[in-house]
Amino acid sequence: MRIQRLAKQLLDRILALVLLVILTPLFAVVIAWILADSGRPVFFVYPRAGRFGRPFPMLKFRTMIPDAIEVGRTQKLSEDPFGLLHEDPRVTRSGRFLRRTSLDELPQLLNVLRGEMSLVGPRPDLVEQASHYSEHDSRRLDVLPGITGWSQIHGRDEIEWPERIEQDLWYIAHWSLWLDLRILAATARQLFRDEPTPIEDAVNIERARQARERT
Repeated sequence: MRIQRLAKQLLDRILALVLLVILTPLFAVVIAWILADSGRPVFFVYPRAGRFGRPFPMLKFRTMIPDAIEVGRTQKLSEDPFGLLHEDPRVTRSGRFLRRTSLDELPQLLNVLRGEMSLVGPRPDLVEQASHYSEHDSRRLDVLPGITGWSQIHGRDEIEWPERIEQDLWYIAHWSLWLDLRILAATARQLFRDEPTPIEDAVNIERARQARERT
């Protein structure tokens, strides 16, 4: 198993480098589109919880208005402080296409190259979310987060946290290189499907309520 994990780390970085080279023209087109559509910044950088909960700056192409997080908090667009909205008004025109095709995730290949992420693993949560993990939940931090993962091909934002955490823990317990290949193949088949309808996560809402009561 140790040899397989070392092979995963090596393959992650080799594939990330190859994809970055191949996709350079696509990066240029997307950057130009974002600049023309909504200006700077092109990238959205926000701290996420990496392996063992260590924060790292996860990269994405920006798909929302520049002050989207502050707008969401001040206007209280959702009870879920970490949630997305169906037909979110903060999403830009270019952002809708990038989200539907998952092209907004491509800059995370740089995170993979830097050893902060893997191609496949549990999706990295916000640092604020990870700080509220139970002991059970925190087991998902035992591995590097991924650009795609088992829960990404089994519901994405359409499933609530209890189901998502069990899917992530199942992946960790049953991990193999073959399973990663299956997930990558399934992800490729989903690239141009309709963007899932996100749901308000009751666990996030309750955790936020408890945090407010403690302050």
